[in-house]
Formats: sequence, structure tokens, C-alpha cells
Amino acid sequence: MSSSWNSVGLEVLYQVLGWVAFFAWSFSFYPQVILNYKRKSVVGLNFDFLVLNFTKHSSYLIYNAAMFFSPFIQRQYHEKYGDKEMIPVAANDVAFSLHAVALTAFTVFQVFIYERGIQKVSKVCISITAIVWTAAIVCLIIAWPKSDWLWLIDVFNSIQVGMTAIKYIPQAIMNFRRKSTIGWSIGNILLDLTGGVLNFGQMGVQSIDQHTLVNFYGNIGKTLLSLETVFFDVLFIIQHYVLYPAKKDENADDFPVLPIEVKHVAAQ
Repeated sequence: MSSSWNSVGLEVLYQVLGWVAFFAWSFSFYPQVILNYKRKSVVGLNFDFLVLNFTKHSSYLIYNAAMFFSPFIQRQYHEKYGDKEMIPVAANDVAFSLHAVALTAFTVFQVFIYERGIQKVSKVCISITAIVWTAAIVCLIIAWPKSDWLWLIDVFNSIQVGMTAIKYIPQAIMNFRRKSTIGWSIGNILLDLTGGVLNFGQMGVQSIDQHTLVNFYGNIGKTLLSLETVFFDVLFIIQHYVLYPAKKDENADDFPVLPIEVKHVAAQ
């Protein structure tokens, strides 16, 4: 038997924070999709970010869905952390992951139908993605004979943490090289930051009610996800508003043409 809530008020607050975080994170995908549609271009959106982001959300979906729906995995969790501990994955976590995979896949689709200049996925990104999924398959083979499914989904949780830590780096570097954030939606970042803060707050509410920090290290992926999200979102906010603020005559439909892009157009 899993632990129950001690305070009805905290339980309600937990649910409210979780679902508000869900909507903030879910809506954070749309500003970029809409921006791509309006511009009919994905120039300025880093493709390495998209590929790493898809790997991250796919791994997170596997973890959340397995932990939330599998009684067997929940039993293994309680055997490891204690019968009184609550399962650290809520319904909003599963809903977010499903939505995130779908919207990321749609953004990838936009890459194929809109102007993308000479941008492409780097060999480093392709190598990282191949290594990650190969490692996941190896872990599946190892876990299968012993039915060590909790360990396996923890591997996927670790993958999403790792992908979160590195997925923003290519976009941050691209913004630095272009000295511009045009083509990269700041609306996405503001909503993402809101979701990260609320997600962390939700875990804090559960800890207060249960008088334990187990949910923080029992689902270390969710904890690190919030911290990494806040760090990189703050970085992008600084880039957008402080380091590379858009000029008054610039808008969402305009984007700077880099010298390398001019050369590409001339060659045609």
C-alpha cells in the first residue's frame, strides 16, 4: 500500500501545481510551432536541439508511463524505498510526456516542409543519439532475464536527465554565434521556465506533506529536470533581452541572413 496524503489542502495544492505546470510546459511548444508557421522558416531553430529533445521526451514518456501504469514496477519501487512512500509520478507527468513527444515530432515535421537554409543535424548529435538508444537496448537485454524493470526505467529517467542537460547547448551556441535569438521563440522559454518552477514546487509540497525528501531522490530525474530547465531558461532570457535584444524594426517574421546563407542563395 502506498502512503496517502496527510493534508487535503496540500493534496489539492499538489494537483493544482502539477496541472498548471502541465499546461505551462505543454503550451510552451506552441509559440515555436506558430513562429515557424508564420515565418514559413525554421532558420534560427537548431536541429540538434530538436533531435536531442525528441530523445529526451521519448525517454521521459517511457519512464512516466511505466511508473504510473505498471503495478509490478510500483511494487519494486516500494520494495526499494518503503511501502509508505508515494509513487513519484503523477497523471500530469504522463499527460505532459505524451503531448511533448507529439509536439516535438510535429516540429521536426516542420523542418522538412519549411525553409531551413543550410542547417542540418550535426554528426556529433547523430552519434550521441545512436549511442544513447544503443545503450538503452543493451540495458533492456540485461534487465529482461531478472525482470529488473525499475532499474530499466531508471535508466530511461537518467537518459532524459542527460538529454535535458545537453539539448539546450546547441541552441545557446547558435544564438551566441548569430548574436541573435530571432527564430527561437522566447514565449517557449517563458512558459518552460514557469513549468520548471511549478514542477519543483509540486515536489516540495509532497515532501512537506509526507515529511520526507524521498520523492526528490526517488525520482531524481524529475528533480534535475526542473533545475536544468530553470538554469537554461534563465540563460536564454538573458540572451534574448540583455545580450541580443531585437531591434525595433525587427519582428517575428524577419530573421538575419548569415553570410554563409547568402553564399548558399547566390550559389543557387
